[in-house]
Amino acid sequence: MKRFLFYFFTLLPFISFSQNNNAPSSNDIHDIKITGYLQTQFQKAQSPGIYSWSGGDFNTNSDSRFIIRRGRLKIDRVDKFSSIVFQLDGTQDGIRLMDAFIQFHDSTFTSFKLTAGLFNRPFGYSIVYSSGYRDFPERARVFQTLMPRERDIGAMLSFQPKKTARFLTADLAIVNGSGLSARDYDSRKDIIGNLGFKFDSLVNKKLHLGFGGSIYKGTVRSNTNTYFKPTNNGFIGITDANNENRNFKRDYYGANLQLAYDNNFGNTTFKTEYIQGKQPGVAASSSISGFAASQSFAIQPSGNLYLRNFNGYFFWFTQQISHTKLTAIIGYDVYDPNTDIEEKEIGRPGNNTTAGDIKFSTLGYGLTYALNNRLKLTIYNEHVHNDATLLTDYQGDVKDNVFTTRLQYRW
Repeated sequence: MKRFLFYFFTLLPFISFSQNNNAPSSNDIHDIKITGYLQTQFQKAQSPGIYSWSGGDFNTNSDSRFIIRRGRLKIDRVDKFSSIVFQLDGTQDGIRLMDAFIQFHDSTFTSFKLTAGLFNRPFGYSIVYSSGYRDFPERARVFQTLMPRERDIGAMLSFQPKKTARFLTADLAIVNGSGLSARDYDSRKDIIGNLGFKFDSLVNKKLHLGFGGSIYKGTVRSNTNTYFKPTNNGFIGITDANNENRNFKRDYYGANLQLAYDNNFGNTTFKTEYIQGKQPGVAASSSISGFAASQSFAIQPSGNLYLRNFNGYFFWFTQQISHTKLTAIIGYDVYDPNTDIEEKEIGRPGNNTTAGDIKFSTLGYGLTYALNNRLKLTIYNEHVHNDATLLTDYQGDVKDNVFTTRLQYRW
């Protein structure tokens, strides 16, 4: 079934109804232009101190909070053959760099564009889609885990024909692999490839359709002489002096599909993305939560590596209500960090499994209301589910549902 889903999504016809983060605010020639958006929100969790992908973990004694989720300030400039983008993110946690890249193309090869600096990883659909335009509060758990903060540092060559086959886009990037971290922790680099197709205004200009596929080929360096590989219902440790400094495969394969239809009731959209592959992680412990155990690292992981086969996907559905400013949204996503084991076996003595191997699914639903073309209100409720394991803290479904009310202003 898993293989069927993968090939199904791969063969289906990508539209990027998107606002691509790897671009200036406008491709028209202009001097300095400043844009951005601010997201402020209130959240109520099902219980205090939960781990959460909905804006970060809650503090130990808190089950509610006001936070600034994103405060983006984007500065860009475009001339005839080049452009520059510089973006900051300011929240209650401080100010950090989000984008800093230069793009240029040659007058002879106008279909090609080179990007260098800090930019969104060109993988799939949701990673490069701007959070300022996304209907759903957050990206799916699987993408937040594998590609935290979405960005990486490197260089990217993009191809989009200007005349024939304008529906085609292709990207090839080489990056550090350590995300927003300014320094790579080993000398290996990761490769990302993306191919997308975009078909607008079909069926009397009412249907918009597209599909795409992506690949990520990278590695994670081992800092110890022991690693754990999957075996029947768990992991087995392999110890050898040669394992230290060894690089283990970090490979992802993804496919995505988007549909939009302008109908008598209002605009309807359906978007989905699937990803599977190999992810070297670590074991969950008192200092590393189960959420973080299979996360991609910005620094050298100090513990033994656990080689996990994973998959994940999401479905996003939106329906404009009777051509009003009100839109209903429903989302469902799944992330299984270890497809080689069932939850009922996690925590069994001797199989070396931890909370880092638990599968989670999230059902979300809510409404958005566009007060005007700059101001949007979002109300969203998430039901997060996990099956019971043998681990002490996960013998039933963890009470980690989250309700979010968000106000966004974009300029």
